[in-house]
Order: sequence, then C-alpha cells, then structure tokens
Amino acid sequence: MQYEWWHEAVIYQIYPRSFMDSNGDGIGDLAGITSKLDYLAGTLGVDAIWISPFYKSPMADFGYDVADYVDVDPMFGTLEDFDALVTQAHDLGLRVIVDWVPNHSSSMHPWFVESRSSRDNPKRDWYVWKDPAPDGSEPNNWISVFSGPAWTLDEHTGQYYLHSFLSEQPDLNWRNPALAEAMLDTLRFWLRRGVDGFRLDACHFAMKDPLYRSNPVLERPEHGYKDLGEYDRLIHLYDRGHPDIHGLFRDVRAVLDDFSEERPRFSVGEIHLEGEEWASYYGEGDELHMPYHFGMLNGDWTAAWARGVVDTQEAVLPAGAWPNYVLGNHDEIRIATRYGARRARMATLMLLTLRGTPTLYYGDELGMVQADIPSDRQQDPWGRRQPGLGRDGCRTPMQWAAGPGGGFTTACPWLGTVDPDRVLNVEAQLADPGSMLNLTRRLLEVRKGSRALRIGRYEAIEGLPETVFGYRRRVEGESVSVYLNFGDHPVDVPAEGQVLVATRSGIRGRAGGALALGALDGAVLSS
Repeated sequence: MQYEWWHEAVIYQIYPRSFMDSNGDGIGDLAGITSKLDYLAGTLGVDAIWISPFYKSPMADFGYDVADYVDVDPMFGTLEDFDALVTQAHDLGLRVIVDWVPNHSSSMHPWFVESRSSRDNPKRDWYVWKDPAPDGSEPNNWISVFSGPAWTLDEHTGQYYLHSFLSEQPDLNWRNPALAEAMLDTLRFWLRRGVDGFRLDACHFAMKDPLYRSNPVLERPEHGYKDLGEYDRLIHLYDRGHPDIHGLFRDVRAVLDDFSEERPRFSVGEIHLEGEEWASYYGEGDELHMPYHFGMLNGDWTAAWARGVVDTQEAVLPAGAWPNYVLGNHDEIRIATRYGARRARMATLMLLTLRGTPTLYYGDELGMVQADIPSDRQQDPWGRRQPGLGRDGCRTPMQWAAGPGGGFTTACPWLGTVDPDRVLNVEAQLADPGSMLNLTRRLLEVRKGSRALRIGRYEAIEGLPETVFGYRRRVEGESVSVYLNFGDHPVDVPAEGQVLVATRSGIRGRAGGALALGALDGAVLSS
C-alpha cells in the first residue's frame, strides 16, 4: 500500500467563527487562525487543519448556505487573508482542508436568484423545480432535515423548489451538466490557491431519485411515533444517496487527481451511513479518499461497544481503503460533556492510537465542555427555529486564557466562553503536566514517532477482562499495544512492555506481565 500524507495525518477541525478574533469584533476570522498556526503545528503537533465554511453567506446556517463559492465573507477577511494562511501553514508543514457544500447553495446565491426569476431562465434547471401536486400541495412527501416539507412554493413562478435543509438552502441539480461543471470549477479555484483537500458537507444528499417518488413511511411502531421526529418517520429511499452519486464522486476525484501531480490532494465526505453502504463511497479507489465514520460519536461506552465499532469498520473496508474516526464536530455535543472528563481522556487516547486518520475538534484537546445557551441568547438559526436542537453549545469560542473573552477576543465574543474553574484554557493547561492538553500533546508526539501507530495494522487482543478493549498496532520491526479500561473499577491486565503514554501519570514504567489500570484509564505500551 502506498501511504500519502493523509494516511498518517491527524486532522484538526477549526470553526472559524470561534477560533481566534484578530480585529476585535468578537468573531473569529482567517487572520486569527493564521496567528495561531504555531500553536497547531508546534505546541499541539497536528498535521492538517480543516476549516469550516468561510465563504460569502447571509448566515442562515452560519456559512453552510453559500452565496459565493469562490470568495471570502468579509466577516472572516479576504482572499488575501486566505492566501496568507495557506502560505504560512505550508511553511509550518500543515496541510489545509476546506469545507465544500455540494448539495445546496444559499437562496441568495446569484445562480438561484437567476433560477427563480422565471421558468425559462437559462439557470432554471440548475436547481430542482417541480409543479405542485394536483391539489396544489408539495410534489411529494419529502421532509427537510431541519423539519417541515422539503419543498417551498415560489409564488412568482408557481413551482416548488427543493431544499433538503433550510428553505434558504435550495438544492443544486447535479443532473444539469452546466451546473456540475460550474461546481467542479469551484474546486479548481481553491486547488489553484493551494488547498490540500476538501471536506464535503452532507454530500450523499446531492443525488436524488430522478423520478422524485415519495419516500415509504415507517410502519406505525407499537407505541406510536412519539419518539420519532417527522424526518425519522420516513424511510429515506428516494431523497438522498441515489446510485448516481458515485458518478459525482468519481468526477470530484478526477479533479483532485488532476492536481495531485504536484502533491497528493484529499477528500473526506460527511456521510451518516453504516456498514457496506457507507463503505461503498470509497468506490474502487476512485471516489472519496474517506467517507467520515461517526460510529464513535454515541454509544453505551463499554469495551464491547468500542471493539464492535472498530471491528465492524475494519471488516467492511474495501481492499486498500483507509479507516477514520471522529469524536466531535460542530454539530455534536462536546465529548467531555457527552461522556465525562475522565472518559474524554481515554477516548482521546483511543482516537489517536487506532488505525486510520483521526479528526480532533477544536477545543477537545482542552476538554472544553458543552455550553448551556439560554433560548433568548441562541445564535444558531436552527436552534432558534427548533428549541432544544441548537448547536451553539459546541461552537463556543476557543479558550486561550482565563478571564473575559478567554483570550479569543478583546471585545464581547459572539458566544460566551465556558471556563468556570479557569482551567479549560491553553494557558493554564500548558502549565499543568497532567492536563488534557498535555496528554493530547504527548499522544501526538508518541504517534508521530511510531510507524506502528501511524500506519501499522490493527489486531484486537483477546483474553482480556470484560471491561478492557485492547489492540495491537504492528508494522515490520515495531509493535505497540493499547489497553483501555471502560469499567468503573480498577483492573489488572496481562501485558508486558514500556508505558509510552497513559491517561494519568500514575501509570508509568514497565509492565512486567501485568498492567494496573484504574477506572476509565488507558495506556499505550511498546512491546
């Protein structure tokens, strides 16, 4: 197998609105990211950054409603700021991955403004328009992910347009060759500016059933639908993931391959599927380099659960495909809140030692917690429309130091920081040898120095206590073992080798036949 940079990399996701404010307006920006690249490349030690959308946008979905795919929103800076970021990142050995939104644009995008102007506009077919049903209702029963019908009637032209998400996010029609080429050109624009890859947002939605048939409805559960939202009451057979999507991904891969003669370029897709259907998005090595795997985001937090997630992914991977893992992102509850601070330490050890490419969400290296944002202070447009579903809690500003603004801004931050004990910040944790940040730094250092951890094969270790998930990473000439105690009580694990890194400082030295793990502890051993 030929290994490229992304096989061995640790990716760090940056939510630009919340990472660092360079101009004192309370909102993070590109220049702010540039000012912290030394932290990312040197202090922390990651290999690549993924920057969530910074494109021109009316911010109906905080940038995932793109009004211009080839420009920077003034809120975040300029194209020159972006170029400076890429140049400095590359000088420091960091790769740059940017978000790309193929399923929909903003309703304010000039393409859609033209498309909705008349039925005979040349760009009409760049989006999905359908006549009403005979009774005047929506063309089919499709539901938006954000609730309500996936269709909005345009009074001016008398047709409905499709939006899988917000009504301000009309779906693009990838079956139109002109639209498809225009979108691929946006990839070329950023590749020419030096980006190393793309994270594709909600990308398996981009191709639907060409007949636009209604989705089947779930048979009524025994206890009714009370625990299901309206979206989950449908079997999503026709409104996403039509087999033609694989042709779209092959076209994207061809663009990336064209630019890979200079250096390898990379793609990773947001695809919330499982098993062989999920694995099909690798294609035959000619589609996505990786579809994101979200199996670690939620579970019952047992050794059997964790091993099941890993073994299942390993089993369904096509030949030559590379796995990946995610613990958090801009849509999910912070891991330190979801599983607890002790589990977050062990989970980070697991994330950075499994076979595959891990993605760290900004602030998770500090154990940042989910903020409880009062309803009257919600910023997330979805949260304001659907109380209780807002995503502000995982998007609060990065905490660089204690005090007002958390070192993120000199102004009032767009969302408040959450650091009640003044220890969930970079400054405090760098000074504490036992901090979450220093554990993460040590894990990244060990990983960087170990070929077994970067590219070695995965082998589950049998015969361990019920609460322990153990595995070896092997490559010619090197073997590393990892032991994770998911239980609430200490346990002795049969193991030998030198402890390279552990979740707490009390686990050190050489295990001479037995390794003593406390509750929710983990350790990495050379063997």
